[in-house]
Amino acid sequence: MSGSRAMREREADVMRLLLVEDDDSLAAEIIADLQGRGYEVYRAETGAEGLEMARKIQFDLLVVDRMLPELDGLSVLETLRQEEYTVPVLVLSALSAVGDRVSGLKAGGDDYLTKPFAMEELAARLEALLRRPMHGRSSTLRVGPLEMDLIERHAQRDGRDIELLPREFRLLEYMMRRPNMVLTRTMLLEDVWNYRFIPQTNLVDVHIGKLRRKVDAPGEEPLIESIRGVGFRLRVPD
Repeated sequence: MSGSRAMREREADVMRLLLVEDDDSLAAEIIADLQGRGYEVYRAETGAEGLEMARKIQFDLLVVDRMLPELDGLSVLETLRQEEYTVPVLVLSALSAVGDRVSGLKAGGDDYLTKPFAMEELAARLEALLRRPMHGRSSTLRVGPLEMDLIERHAQRDGRDIELLPREFRLLEYMMRRPNMVLTRTMLLEDVWNYRFIPQTNLVDVHIGKLRRKVDAPGEEPLIESIRGVGFRLRVPD
């Protein structure tokens, strides 16, 4: 898995984008441009890796190359749409014939951009996709007393609003998708922070501490547990 975004904390809300592209040179150019425009960009190099990441992480946009190793882009797209995945997807391809564009859209693409292209056009098309209304998207997670709106980026516990910073939101989302599962620090650093090489850091512990104080208010049954020597768990009450 290749995380191409900056490793620093971002406390402003940003759009998370997954780029599935096997061409290193083109991927680097796209990533540099989109990061400069404020996107938080993740990269997958194969279709299989892109499919796995799309299932695991909540993205706002996907940019998927049509010709990919292991699993081609249209197969990735068709699989996601069959699973009722409604995040907007822009298909990239060197194939420019009308039939090729039509097949890309029929597979579930929201837009189709042929190579070569200007970065300004890519950015404009992505902005247009973000402005489109989203219909039928499964936008709510519910785990025990917790409820999370993935579109509005809002969380509640038994109707009590939980004010979360972007990183805290992602951390809680990750835990809510894996209730009662013991999550190691390595898992959290790799999947929430997208670190490829795990540093010696107390970053996870600090954020879990802050999140616990917001989720488990005084007098409420604790939901976030520390598993000594292993990691953490979001416990669902019986």
